[in-house]
Amino acid sequence: MKNINYLLLLVFSTLCISCVTTKEVRYNQPSESLVINEEGLVPYNIQPYRVTKNDILKLNIVTTPKGDAAQFYSSLNTSNGASGNNMIGGGSSGNGNGGNANFYFNGLKVDTNGEINVMGIGFIKAEGRTLMDISKELQDKVNENFVVGKSEVRLDTDGITYYIIGDVETVGITGEKVAHKNTLNIFEALSINGGLNRTVDKKIVEIHRKFPEGIKVGKMDLTRQDVMNSPYYWLQNGDEIYLNTRGKNLNGFGKDPVQTLTTGVSLLTTVMSIYLILTRF
Repeated sequence: MKNINYLLLLVFSTLCISCVTTKEVRYNQPSESLVINEEGLVPYNIQPYRVTKNDILKLNIVTTPKGDAAQFYSSLNTSNGASGNNMIGGGSSGNGNGGNANFYFNGLKVDTNGEINVMGIGFIKAEGRTLMDISKELQDKVNENFVVGKSEVRLDTDGITYYIIGDVETVGITGEKVAHKNTLNIFEALSINGGLNRTVDKKIVEIHRKFPEGIKVGKMDLTRQDVMNSPYYWLQNGDEIYLNTRGKNLNGFGKDPVQTLTTGVSLLTTVMSIYLILTRF
């Protein structure tokens, strides 16, 4: 009887340890290390995106229907104008097969030298620069050839493309994602894709971010408010979000109360069966 009590105590302790607490699943819990300004606001920590090799950019040059700029650039896209403007370049939404085929074939590719080749202008250094810096140089080049104020350069990526990688429990939200927004934070990205279930360890979410020099790995704790101070809180084009599974969920605990209870009962039944078998000999 004494041995049975020890076994029951062991099983009960295991169940208690394996249960998921509210601190593990709640987002944005109060944190004393949260940095706020004198007005009580969390400062925006949005890092400017810097172009890297193998990026694909979209170049639009807006001009009048019969403007010199429209004739200067390839006639392939000059028929796409609307409301009196011609849009040279462009792209559309993805096809679900990874990437945007139209954007890939018609966009400006950053080559191995970190440059883009714009017809009529030549090679422009792109790697390591912001889109605003590149756009300004292109605008200056356009103004050298055409009347100032009659043409406008618009350079951008195909939205913010990011990737979510998780286990089989998160298969519903994994894959390549594109958000056509100027800014996107981690909570917005996850909410767009349905949020996270209880098997995901919200305390350790990894972000792999590419820079001209290489890839940096950042970690965030989504259960703490000070995650908003992280430089990885605001996503950038090409970010990879890695979702880790909690160890207790791999053992069948913690996904939901019913599963935890079922696993616990099964464990208890197994222990009792083994005990009864051993006591017969």
